[in-house]
Amino acid sequence: MRIQEILEAKCPPATQDIKLNTENRNSTIENYMYGPLNIDHPGDYWTKAAKLWDTTEESAKESLCGNCVAFDISPRMEKCMPGKVSDEHGKLGYCWMHHFKCHSARTCETWAKGGPITDNDISLDWGKRASMNEENVPTNPSKWSYWKGQAKKKFDVYPSAYANGWAAKMYKKAGGGWKTKKK
Repeated sequence: MRIQEILEAKCPPATQDIKLNTENRNSTIENYMYGPLNIDHPGDYWTKAAKLWDTTEESAKESLCGNCVAFDISPRMEKCMPGKVSDEHGKLGYCWMHHFKCHSARTCETWAKGGPITDNDISLDWGKRASMNEENVPTNPSKWSYWKGQAKKKFDVYPSAYANGWAAKMYKKAGGGWKTKKK
C-alpha cells in the first residue's frame, strides 16, 4: 500500500458536492437505468433489467452495484462519505463509472462483474484513470464564458448537465476547444 499517496489522495468531487452528486446520479437514472428507486417497492424495475440483459429476474437481481467492478467501498473511500454508509439493505459506495455515491442494492445498465473495490491501491488506480488530477479547460475562456452566460439565460436550472451540454455544443460550434490541465 502506498501510504503517503493514500493520505494525499483527494476524495472524488461528487462525494463532497451534493449538487454534483445529484446531477451525476440523475444522469445515470436517465441514461443508464440506475435503480430501483425504492428498494422495498421496485415495481417492474427487475423485469425491465432482465429484459435489457436478456436474462431472468433472479439473475438480474444478483447483478448489483455491490458486486460491480466500479463500486468502491475501500477504507479510503469510506472516509470520503458524508456520514453513515450502511442501512438494512446494503452499503453506500462510490461509482467510478458514473461518478456518484451509489447504493450497493441498486444496479444500472453498465454493471460489470468483479467488485466491489475494497483495497486502497485499487481505489487509487481507479481515481487516476478517472482523471481526478486533471481538468478540461477552454482554449478560449472568454468565448466559453459567453456561452455559459447564454445557457444561464436559456435554461431554468444552471448549472445542469443539459445547460452545460448545450453551452459546450455552442462553444464548439463557435470554434472553441478544450485542453487538459493538471490540477
